Amino acid sequence: MFGNLDDETKKRVPPGQYLTARFPVLHMGPVPAFDPKTWKFRVWGEVEKPLTLSWEEFKEIPRRKLTMDIHCVTKWSKLDTSWEGVSLNTLFELGLVVPTEKAHFVIQHAEYGFTANLPIEVMEAKNFLLATHYEGEPLTPEHGAPLRGICGAIPGRKDLKDVYFWKGAKWLRGLEFSAVDVPGFWEQAGYHNDADVWLEQRIRG
Repeated sequence: MFGNLDDETKKRVPPGQYLTARFPVLHMGPVPAFDPKTWKFRVWGEVEKPLTLSWEEFKEIPRRKLTMDIHCVTKWSKLDTSWEGVSLNTLFELGLVVPTEKAHFVIQHAEYGFTANLPIEVMEAKNFLLATHYEGEPLTPEHGAPLRGICGAIPGRKDLKDVYFWKGAKWLRGLEFSAVDVPGFWEQAGYHNDADVWLEQRIRG
């Protein structure tokens, strides 16, 4: 599993995971077509004002870079992956999105009706991005282009919750802020709602 890895690197691999140099492609259904002229990103629900952005408008939002370890529920882990995208806090700071006091969860809505749910404090943490780039290049279609949610582990940051990779939706089209939790596609299929990688929360008990 670990080969010749040093002890510090071994500590970054959660229980039950194995390391891969590849980036496996896993998703339900076909890869959707992307038309930048018609693509829209929406935010609604428990926010002061709904938001709709075109792809050109979304690209104008300042992006940040982030290096993280990512962990898939199918048990592969990939270390030191490089991402670039928009943080939820950037949307807050720019005043584009202002959650109400009732907003406790965020539901990611993607193509084909796919959803993924997370508490708002997880999505606004430093290890979550609305990602547009991977390893310095725009996302490829099979990895969620033009926009996907991404949550991983920042080495050394034990204060940040690390969840399995399915909690970031590919082909993201909108965010719904909600007062109540709404299980996403995989949670409804039997996956664990919290998805903590260090607790091996893969399947609902």
